[in-house]
Amino acid sequence: MPSPAPIHVIGIGDDGLEAVPNSVRQIIDSAEVLLGTDRILAIVPKSKAERHVISSDLNELVKTLESAGNKKVAMLIYGDPMFYGLARYVMDRLGKERFVVVPHVSSMQLAFARVMESWEDAYLTDLAKHPLDAVLEKIRTAQKVGLFTTDQTGPAAVAKALLDRRIEYFTAYVCENLGARDERVTRGTLAEIAAQKFDSLNVMVLVRDADAPDRPREAVGRRLFGNPDEAFLQSKPKQGLLTPAEVRAIALAQMDIAPSSIVWDIGAGSGSVSIEAAQMASDGAVYAIEMDAEDHGLIRQNAERFGVANVTAVLGRAPEACDELPDPDAVFIAGGGREVTRISEYAYKRLRSGGRLVVNVVSIDHLAELREAMSKHSSDIHVWLINLSRTTTQLDRLSFDPLKPSFLLAVTKK
Repeated sequence: MPSPAPIHVIGIGDDGLEAVPNSVRQIIDSAEVLLGTDRILAIVPKSKAERHVISSDLNELVKTLESAGNKKVAMLIYGDPMFYGLARYVMDRLGKERFVVVPHVSSMQLAFARVMESWEDAYLTDLAKHPLDAVLEKIRTAQKVGLFTTDQTGPAAVAKALLDRRIEYFTAYVCENLGARDERVTRGTLAEIAAQKFDSLNVMVLVRDADAPDRPREAVGRRLFGNPDEAFLQSKPKQGLLTPAEVRAIALAQMDIAPSSIVWDIGAGSGSVSIEAAQMASDGAVYAIEMDAEDHGLIRQNAERFGVANVTAVLGRAPEACDELPDPDAVFIAGGGREVTRISEYAYKRLRSGGRLVVNVVSIDHLAELREAMSKHSSDIHVWLINLSRTTTQLDRLSFDPLKPSFLLAVTKK
């Protein structure tokens, strides 16, 4: 049985077929099946070829390509088909051996050329595939950013979202209708861009101002983890009950959090562990479970204070409040009651394979009970006694104030 004819995926620009080489034009003219958006197909002269409009239903697109059999197929796409294009999707479904890709300069390349900035070190993303809230942290720390915007999240919405997060240190460029006669490039501050309207066909480029910090100015000095206790809002009657910075730093290190991790913080208090876990799991999600309504509100305030959008505060009693949450990669539990063992066993069962459970307790009796329960599930258990003192100065003399001793237990799910 003969192999199917190759499917040509051809990138074209806003200047249409005029800039396409003759060899590529011949492929288009001889195609028996043409696929493209309404806008692209409108510029291709009429022929005997079947025409199929590419819609948002990618499964339908794959079916159309499969049904073409040995017919000559040309799929036309604006820009570089391999750069946030459909080509990667259909190749994954049908196999790379069936395709021939003819690239074109992408609108992202054109945008960076228009603003005369290199793009090899830029953070590039498509807001149609990655919601703005999910990429704000990467934008915050980037030197340069290239964004394919959408009708729902256009340049003005992006600029406003950045300003709301106090990320104000970028110069913005909006490149509209690149390659067309009505091409326009607008340069401005984020505040200026937020007040304007733009054509839906645009690419947004952000360039960090010289020597700008990677955090809001008032947040300079904050750390990825181990921030001072006073950096977090706490309820007055319970001041000092959050996990101390030194214990927090050890716990987070043992949780082995990756950028895409799902994290539970059970008994989150005002959210110090949740906030720092969220800064580490920048592409993941953190669920802060807390039964006290006042602390539940403080979790949200602290998340806003630190500019992390991937923290979800869950008001309720564990473990029942965790039933609807996605299975975690890492769990932190802080507790002093007898319930800590029951909650820990529930969390261990929900952990993904290879996940880490870290528990902070202050009672040696609770530690012994917890260790015995966990040893039934895993042999990979480690325990630390944390006994620390902080320096203080009295009458020009150096002395130390001891922190309340506590224990950390870490277990890995095999």
